[in-house]
Amino acid sequence: MLIGHDLLAIGSGGIVGFTLGLVGGGGSIMAVPLLVYVVGVASPHVAIGTSAVAVAASAAANLVGHARARTVKWSCAAIFALAGIAGAAGGAHLGKLVDGSRLLTLFGALMIVIGLLMLRPRKSGSNPDVRLDRDSLHLLPYLIGIGFLVGALSGFFGIGGGFLIVPGLIAATGMPLINAIGSSLFAVAAFGMTTAVSYSFSGLVDWPLAGLFILGGGLGGVAGIQFAHRLSSHKHSLTRIFSGIVTAVGTYVVVRGFLR
Repeated sequence: MLIGHDLLAIGSGGIVGFTLGLVGGGGSIMAVPLLVYVVGVASPHVAIGTSAVAVAASAAANLVGHARARTVKWSCAAIFALAGIAGAAGGAHLGKLVDGSRLLTLFGALMIVIGLLMLRPRKSGSNPDVRLDRDSLHLLPYLIGIGFLVGALSGFFGIGGGFLIVPGLIAATGMPLINAIGSSLFAVAAFGMTTAVSYSFSGLVDWPLAGLFILGGGLGGVAGIQFAHRLSSHKHSLTRIFSGIVTAVGTYVVVRGFLR
């Protein structure tokens, strides 16, 4: 029988999944504050480790759909992810060394930045045929460099990093937006799993809680996608509203951090 704590975990996961399905990104940034302030996880490090599991699972599930639609540029995604895994491992190690309350305050500041970045229109590349071969080896330094930096940030904060991966892939390769979104999910899953493994070895993942959060995320995602189809003409308005929510929550987290 589910108890109140379990229902809060499923509900919080549902909020993240619903947001991802509705506006197509950014929802995972809400996972850590929901785990800390709603579910009641005492340790910010456990919240980050647990959310990393949920982020990886969500990205892997969504990757299947994009793979079927053939929107994933596998060679570019693989190089980006491999470089990012190294960055994520280092970032996760550094994150565990930072005091939990300070890390949470930094996370709040990141939320404010993400909320503001979401207001910017997404640009698209113009090279739908991009792939890694002898004629495109000049792309490697960009994919490796940007992948490592984004992976480090993802590992440090336990986030998916899709809001940075998508423009990073476009900047590095010139691929269209739809391909960048599909390819980014491969990297998000890889970064999330790397962070989760690192935190798991330190005993900083609550696996039963992660399972409940993922369950809620799956249910919320289905509902979010259905609403997205109905409200497709209001997509920009929904993104602005969610941007405001992320910024407000980030501000709350920062203020709480300074008042401690």
